Amino acid sequence: MEGTWTRYFEGHLQEVLAELQTYVEMETPSHEKARIDLLGAVIAERFAALGCTVEKIAQPAQGDQLRISYGTGDEQILVLGHFDTVKDVGTLATEPWRIEDGKAYGPGTYDMKSGIVFSYFALKAMIEHGIEPQKKLVFFWNTDEEIGSPSGSAPIVEEAKKSALALVIEPCYGDGYLKTSRKGGGVFTVRAKGRAAHAGNEHQSGINAVWELAHQILTIQGWTDYEAGTTLSVGKIIGGTTFNVVPEHAEMVVDVRVQTAAESERVTKLFAELKPVLPGAELHVSGEIDKFPMERTSGTERLYLHAQEQAKLEGFALKEIGVGGVSDGNVAALAGIPILDGLGPVGDGAHAPHEHITVAEIPRRIALLLRLFSTL
Repeated sequence: MEGTWTRYFEGHLQEVLAELQTYVEMETPSHEKARIDLLGAVIAERFAALGCTVEKIAQPAQGDQLRISYGTGDEQILVLGHFDTVKDVGTLATEPWRIEDGKAYGPGTYDMKSGIVFSYFALKAMIEHGIEPQKKLVFFWNTDEEIGSPSGSAPIVEEAKKSALALVIEPCYGDGYLKTSRKGGGVFTVRAKGRAAHAGNEHQSGINAVWELAHQILTIQGWTDYEAGTTLSVGKIIGGTTFNVVPEHAEMVVDVRVQTAAESERVTKLFAELKPVLPGAELHVSGEIDKFPMERTSGTERLYLHAQEQAKLEGFALKEIGVGGVSDGNVAALAGIPILDGLGPVGDGAHAPHEHITVAEIPRRIALLLRLFSTL
């Protein structure tokens, strides 16, 4: 019957909101290990009470990672999310939990504590209704995604290699788009060294490092290929000491985003091949593309089409989009498995004071998760 699970979760909406409020009011900036571990203990207790196997992966600096499994299938589905946030302790004083005009506000509501809450209630309903997943569900709740997953990346890749697919419970895009691809990216720094000289008396004996960098900027910006989904942006430039000295040093920082692994290799090779233009100048290049692109593959397409069919059973349509930002979906993509991202809340304001989720959308987003957990 159309919308069955959506109506079920509409009846449990206040319970969902109360649980989300508990999570949001426990502030968890990425570098606050003790605070993250406090919320981690709450999450572990919730899932353990459902009969899940809970493993804490201890970390010396970041919060302890949580690996939670349910079911006994030969294959597994990896469910990814994080409960660290970018906002400092004390943010609740100016951005308190509240519900206004059909929106639930507070730090971490949208990015992405609600995704973990949604997953919990989807699994809880399955268990209470005797629905067993076809594959074992492995929930990996990361504690340092917002700072690049320094401790989370290795175990995520390890789990992804053992998984048939991954579902990422990050927020959706816009009014409900799932994310079927994410660009990879990285940062390169290019330093130019010239020779200092008096700008008035000995201009001709100097080698202008800023001028050298200007040549390189034109070259690097020219590597952008919108059709291939590759962009390069020189976002920061530092150079010189004072206006009347030919500058000896200059450097720039370049943001790189790529849609495919092939483009990652192309751009990395181009940086390695950079040569000085001005006689006597030197160049030093450092950096890398350290986030692998999450490409839309044939496996991703099949996964997305299946999600569309499940959404139709709940009375709504799903759309897809590719985005430039990265998530732990990019990390899991290293294993080469199909990945569907953006399965979390509808809302807006990630990392911003107006961060919120749309309350009316909550029931069908949980319903979709339940259907995916039980049918894949």
